[in-house]
Amino acid sequence: MSFEEQDIMISRRFKARAFVAALMAATVVASGPALAADPIKVGLVVPVTGPFAYMGRQIEAGASLYLAEHGDTVAGRKVEIVIKDDAGVPATTKRLAQELVLNDKVAVLAGFGLTPQAFAAAPVATQSKTPMVVMQAATSSVTEKSPYIVRTSMTLPQVTGGVADWAAANKIRKVVSLVSDFAPGVDAETTFKEQFVAKGGQIVEALRMPMITNDFSPYLQRARDASPDAIFLFLPAGDSAAIFMKQFAERGLDKAGIKLIGTGDIVDDDVLGQMGDVALGTITSHHYSAAHPSALNKKFVEAIEKANKGMRPSFMAVGGYDGMRVIMEGLKATNGAGGEALVNAMKGQKFESPRGPVLIDPQTRDIVQDVYIRKVERVGGKLYNVEFDVQKAVKDPGKAKQ
Repeated sequence: MSFEEQDIMISRRFKARAFVAALMAATVVASGPALAADPIKVGLVVPVTGPFAYMGRQIEAGASLYLAEHGDTVAGRKVEIVIKDDAGVPATTKRLAQELVLNDKVAVLAGFGLTPQAFAAAPVATQSKTPMVVMQAATSSVTEKSPYIVRTSMTLPQVTGGVADWAAANKIRKVVSLVSDFAPGVDAETTFKEQFVAKGGQIVEALRMPMITNDFSPYLQRARDASPDAIFLFLPAGDSAAIFMKQFAERGLDKAGIKLIGTGDIVDDDVLGQMGDVALGTITSHHYSAAHPSALNKKFVEAIEKANKGMRPSFMAVGGYDGMRVIMEGLKATNGAGGEALVNAMKGQKFESPRGPVLIDPQTRDIVQDVYIRKVERVGGKLYNVEFDVQKAVKDPGKAKQ
């Protein structure tokens, strides 16, 4: 190794150690006594620009609504949301998380639209002992990346099992699995296959697509050539699902009698209105629908629409809303203190959400919730995911034995 290469390695090690030292110093400062007037800051790291901007819009809307409805003061101190745009880029997520801890002195990190972003921020939470509330990222292993992570969204295995069970019970025998090729898609593919095959079903093709693509035609052709009873689909919620629906119809898969089933991401409330009649009859399993028939959800939907120029809330808004609830109730329990005490105060919280009853599992720090089987129908001239069955108090399957 040359002297120049040795200098580079020494420099990198020095910078890494300096950053850890700075985080530890920031932790000491954050855990010390604060002036009563000092705000408690929640760093919300979400995509505000870029292809996943819809996630940030929904998460921020939910978190802000909770504070507007329930107050923004704890122990005489104002709670402030500090929004940072990571544009869906993991390296940016990590840098922003570091800046929020070191410069903004946040008590909590929150948000995280996708799994790679949550993975990138997890070491920052661990090193600085800062609670990290994941309001969206849905890979099963997210909460295992740091003991400071609490999740208020879902996991893909948790919401996939319901539609696998429904398919097996409703004369669907052959399925093509079609998922985005990143960790949540693999989670969904694996869970669906395990449960569907265990009940006598057959996966005739298992196809993976690039995470960001607008051309589904080669995958749809391969799926049609396999002559399945149904396609099981997972895509990240957003415009790509609406594009998929259009191409699904253009290639005549609906007229060929091929059913479309999947997780609720593919008929996300935020974009369902763009899909048209081809979405009618789509069966999904998920933890939230804007059509969920409870008084609390009706109030939530109306409030989100009023505060956000008519935007229909999706499961991401609920993740933000409930995430802020878990943070605020935790802060009340600790009298405004953060760190490990705040994580412990979040564990075991049990409450009624717009989605239904939820629990933050005290062992796994993951969410336990009802999962609904839904069908896209027209209600009052608009498309909605209408729930017709429910699985109660579902844990992430990988953590169900813990």
